[in-house]
Amino acid sequence: MAVDFILPLRAAQGVLALLLLGLTAYAASDWADGVWSPSDLNFNVFASVWTLLVLAYLVVAPLRFPKFAHKFGILAADAITMIFWFAGFIALAVMVNNWGCKHYGPCRAAIAASVFGAIEWLLFVASTVMAALHVMRTRHSHSGTHDPGMEVHPNVGT
Repeated sequence: MAVDFILPLRAAQGVLALLLLGLTAYAASDWADGVWSPSDLNFNVFASVWTLLVLAYLVVAPLRFPKFAHKFGILAADAITMIFWFAGFIALAVMVNNWGCKHYGPCRAAIAASVFGAIEWLLFVASTVMAALHVMRTRHSHSGTHDPGMEVHPNVGT
């Protein structure tokens, strides 16, 4: 059942990560006329790049390299990215609120990035819950070893 939802969920996470990368990079590069940028914006740029790298692992590894797509690795990648987005959108929202800016272009981009960051966090909450449920459901299976009774022997009966 989770397989039906995971690929569209990953696609939505990727689209939002690209959108957030654009918004936060614009706000960071144009903040204070390019002289400096707040660390809250810089962290959100990092979270966007991190998300794109993690999504590459989360999409490609299970399909092409199942040996490297361990259930705990997927859970850890989802959980860490979820924590990054939670910290990022909260810090950005607090920064924008403290600055009190509303009409300046980079401030508006930062406000939009905070809203989209909250949506990205919710998407990663969903994927983390799905990964945790998978780990809980398969906790007694030994995915690292195979069952010898399931081996195919060409000389059966001879």
